[in-house]
Amino acid sequence: MQILPVAKIYTPFPAKFGVPRQSGLVPTESRLVFEPAYRSPDAVRGIEGFSHLWLIWEFTEARREGNPLTVRPPRLGGNERVGVFASRSPFRPNSLGLSCVKLLHVDLDAPDAPVLYLEGADLTNGTPVYDVKPYLPFTDSVPHAVGGFAAEKAGLSLNVRYAADTAGMPAETLAALTAVLAQDPRPHYQNDPERIYAFEFSGWHVAFRCEDGTVTVTALEKEK
Repeated sequence: MQILPVAKIYTPFPAKFGVPRQSGLVPTESRLVFEPAYRSPDAVRGIEGFSHLWLIWEFTEARREGNPLTVRPPRLGGNERVGVFASRSPFRPNSLGLSCVKLLHVDLDAPDAPVLYLEGADLTNGTPVYDVKPYLPFTDSVPHAVGGFAAEKAGLSLNVRYAADTAGMPAETLAALTAVLAQDPRPHYQNDPERIYAFEFSGWHVAFRCEDGTVTVTALEKEK
């Protein structure tokens, strides 16, 4: 079977570094634009009745040769191996990702309508999306589910302080960036307090370091 993208998603993350590790952790906004064959109001008729959606997409920046049966999840420090099907690793046999996102609204008047405005996506900018499905709270949510090793660091949140000038950044962008940094975008096996990390976010270059549970933003520059 051959599958083709039905849409692309446009997010504040031009590269993999800095992208939240799971969907729903950070309330960043994104746009989902359908491919021409699906640009019809009929394709999304009734979708406004759902608060959340499932996205099935491709890990375009995590392709790897071969067919690994085990991976090293960052949550285990990058040193311990588990089975590929016991992880959410992007290095998978078919490179498919699954994300639950919040549907903010549907734009039926844009030139490339219909456009879905979403919140909480954990995808890089321009990622191909292979399917969109409604999230059903009465079947897709399991109240007493067990999270295995991933539950050990659930709820992680670091303090964020800005040593760099934030005056030029819009308030909503600054709030979203703070939420991204609070989730600690560093690889979990790296813990050098002197190291400066950098990534691009929503048209800004961001540099930071982390020490004793606090992220300090050392540089914040608007891309030219």
